[in-house]
Amino acid sequence: MSHTRRPNRGPSAAAENRAALIAAAREWFAADGYDAPLASIARTAGVGKGSLYRHFPDRASLALAVFEEGVKELEALAAEPGTTLDDMLALMTEQAIASTAFVGMVSAPIDPRIAQVRDRVAALLRDLLAEAREAGRVRAYITTEDLVTAMGMIAALLAKIPAAERRETAERAWLLLFSGIACDPRGSAPPAPSDR
Repeated sequence: MSHTRRPNRGPSAAAENRAALIAAAREWFAADGYDAPLASIARTAGVGKGSLYRHFPDRASLALAVFEEGVKELEALAAEPGTTLDDMLALMTEQAIASTAFVGMVSAPIDPRIAQVRDRVAALLRDLLAEAREAGRVRAYITTEDLVTAMGMIAALLAKIPAAERRETAERAWLLLFSGIACDPRGSAPPAPSDR
């Protein structure tokens, strides 16, 4: 991947440096996932590592700034009348295709701040999952945690393949996963796994 290095803007351009760091991190996270090298992010933004750490004292702070927009997009979708669980999972999948780091970050809360973002996303899924259960579209035993785990599995898979193959791979993965999540379209849900 080619990352364009931006010229150093000097210490008086704090807001500009912060924006450049977020843009560079978005680019690196999209390509390399949540563990993208911070030194490379700083270099691409045209700032030193010291500037990066003044704005974002740790990886989680930077990731939260980058992905707040994605969470707001999910929240806006959830607020739209008629939004379904399928709509939410489709948008989350699109975000994972664009940047595997987003769902990877949300599905593995190792920092309390990331756990808060994860809880925000889980709350959106929880309400839509309840509606899908009531409508008979999802097996009764599926939990919000199951959906978050499924998204994490897909994000982990997508992180390991070229960007050009991510959409098709995500579609195939969801087909496999949904055979265990969705009710039979004819209306008869198979027994829960513990009953087999």
